[in-house]
Amino acid sequence: MTRIHGLPVLRTLEDVCASGTLAFLIYDMQAGICSQIKGADAVTKVVVDLRGACREAGVPVVYTRHLSLPKPWTGSFATRMGMAWQRTDDPEAVKPWFLRDSPAFALVPELAPDADEIVFDKLAMSAFEGTPLTFALRDRGIAALAIAGIATEIGIEPTVRHAADLGIVPIVVTDACAGGHAEAAERSLESLRFMGDAILTDSATFRAAFATSSGAPR
Repeated sequence: MTRIHGLPVLRTLEDVCASGTLAFLIYDMQAGICSQIKGADAVTKVVVDLRGACREAGVPVVYTRHLSLPKPWTGSFATRMGMAWQRTDDPEAVKPWFLRDSPAFALVPELAPDADEIVFDKLAMSAFEGTPLTFALRDRGIAALAIAGIATEIGIEPTVRHAADLGIVPIVVTDACAGGHAEAAERSLESLRFMGDAILTDSATFRAAFATSSGAPR
């Protein structure tokens, strides 16, 4: 492994697994989101499989859920976004889709967390904005974050870019991610490939990387 100042330079997936500083993020696999995404069932199966591999390797797992605020707390920007997503020109017609404890807000049953896994709720697209995720990762000694979930072009790309800005190596497991718009999702992946600060891989390669390493954080 390449080193600088005595520190490992995590250039490849094999480097990441060998470093023992990897965590696995399952992004917004909620009932109300998966129901809107073509191919969500197939992606869910891949994510479940990857989560099993991570659990077996001792890689910690973290989940995010997108949260809507109730109407009295829905301000100007949230209303603007709601109008765009719900295709209405009437701010009063905007409905909060992901209220806490609503069926839409819940993670899909196949991805119910274990007791020793964490779930962070967020208002923004980046999993890092307004959540304790950065603190939790750094306090745990995590330097690389594998990411799977929905949707590639909406929240996963911002999360990947934010991770890189924080000095955390992002790994995108492409076939464990789904997009609401296929062309937009592919543009996001191509942009991430071009930037070069993320590792893009597939689930088979990701699982195989554990074959030569325990994958468990130190």
